Amino acid sequence: MRGFFKIVFATLLAMILFTVIAFFVLIGIVSSAASSEKPTISSKAVLVLDLSTPFKEQFQENPVGSFFSEENTDIPSLYDVVRLLHHAESDSLVKGIYIQCATNPNGFAASEELRKAVMHFKSTGKFVIAHGETITQKGFYVGSVADSIFCNPQGGLDFSGFSSDILFLKGMLDKLEIQPQIFYAGKFKSATEPLRETKMTEANRLQTSVWLGDLYTHFLLTIGASRKKDTADLRTLAVNGSIRTAYDAVKYGLVDGVRYDDQIKSTLSKKLKQEASETINFVSLHEYKKASDYTASGSKRIAVVFASGDIVSGNGGDDMIGSDKFKNLLRKLRFDKDIKGVVLRVNSPGGSALASEVIWREISLLRKEKPVVVSMGDVAASGGYYIACNADQVFANANTITGSIGVFSVVPNFQSFFKNKLGITFDGVKTAPYADMGSSDKPLTEAEKRFFQASVDSIYDTFKSRVAAGRKKDMLYIDSIAQGRVWTGVRAKEIGLVDRIGTLQDAIEAAASLAKVGAKDYRIKEYPEKKTFFQQIMDGYKKSVSSDLLKEELGAEIYQSMRQVKQVKQWVGVPQTRIPFITTTQF
Repeated sequence: MRGFFKIVFATLLAMILFTVIAFFVLIGIVSSAASSEKPTISSKAVLVLDLSTPFKEQFQENPVGSFFSEENTDIPSLYDVVRLLHHAESDSLVKGIYIQCATNPNGFAASEELRKAVMHFKSTGKFVIAHGETITQKGFYVGSVADSIFCNPQGGLDFSGFSSDILFLKGMLDKLEIQPQIFYAGKFKSATEPLRETKMTEANRLQTSVWLGDLYTHFLLTIGASRKKDTADLRTLAVNGSIRTAYDAVKYGLVDGVRYDDQIKSTLSKKLKQEASETINFVSLHEYKKASDYTASGSKRIAVVFASGDIVSGNGGDDMIGSDKFKNLLRKLRFDKDIKGVVLRVNSPGGSALASEVIWREISLLRKEKPVVVSMGDVAASGGYYIACNADQVFANANTITGSIGVFSVVPNFQSFFKNKLGITFDGVKTAPYADMGSSDKPLTEAEKRFFQASVDSIYDTFKSRVAAGRKKDMLYIDSIAQGRVWTGVRAKEIGLVDRIGTLQDAIEAAASLAKVGAKDYRIKEYPEKKTFFQQIMDGYKKSVSSDLLKEELGAEIYQSMRQVKQVKQWVGVPQTRIPFITTTQF
């Protein structure tokens, strides 16, 4: 009887699973049929650039989100947005752009690309209006390029300057009697400082002051150019805390006036030369993407490979750069005769040194067959720079964070914690002196410490040699600018780590030029390739019930802290080429 019930239960479960899968497949068929109908854009359209939207590097469809009507489903990628804004320049149906600039979670380099695209659009003579209730500094960075920028009368503008804070864990580890046992190469390699210090070292304070100062100087220069203000005067406003209310922002010429939402709509109606009672034809970028043919259509292909996230061994997840996945992808592109050039878009803080080396090797082989150009996003540092340094040309945005050429390794010792806090002890046997080297239940011996440090030093030398060869520089010079030091894109160009300051589009055009392909003769092929509908359904489901749910319930800051703790687990015993992680930066 028990066997009978097992069979019945298994059959019932299989039927349920089949029904669920069939249900989602039906959704996909219906969605595909609906999405195949290309929408149209009416006249007097106003594109809405909502800066509160985090634009990812690569577009990913979300069938589950679409079905449940999630607001942030199928958001265009950053490069899609840039291309859409360029397309709108010559679209007679689009009359202007409305920037909602209250908040802006996008990085400074991404914001720089958005800002440049809006500036280019504005140069055609079409209008750009920006508005936010309370405008953040990164929102203002993009919004200030508008013809006019307004804020709510009871809102305001944050103009307090930038700051960067680090959470230090050493005191807690000491209380718990946990010894991190850290090995690193590079005096500026500060990724492990939270585990071994209680405050910033002088070296880290120096490099942070420089890169944060560079970002702030660029911020003031661009704001000053848009608002026709002297940068010294702008800096004084922040130093004195002069901008406390919306009316202060108006008084000092940072915004053009205070407006409620209905007043903004009246302003837009006047721009469109229509009655205030008429409905304004607002068009979201998502809608405009569906309706527009904005991609290049040449016969020859330029591949754009999006490498975003931590660098890890194996295949990794969607938000990771898995060495196996990218090794196989780059190899495929190397032998694909239809691909004339490759652009590697890097947005990564680094990760596993070995995984970075595996990808570096494939880029070296690929480069022998066709041009390889790197475009750096918000961050392309440490392992992110490792995989970038060997390209034919390297592009960065002025605000890109890069460099951090250094290595570290962490081997935790929990012996005292287990014994004194939990009453747990360990014992065992081994066949050789170093059979249990790196075990977390005992401290390393002096010989084992030398082994780990020697490994870190060796990887560091290899890292520097890769950079020296790729950048055609002397090893001693590379060592002088390495040491784990973080640089902005502007400084990286000055010291030779980067060739040009430019956007992803600039890098694509350079790759086409190196491949001797005309400006109108190529089209873009994006990698990693789009997943199948079933993969999207399963991944979208897993994401909906895990990361999105946690982020919503815990809040963005706590969720980010949890991710950082998870990252630390990946460090144990694995040499890392990674920039600092426990950092709170206020922009």
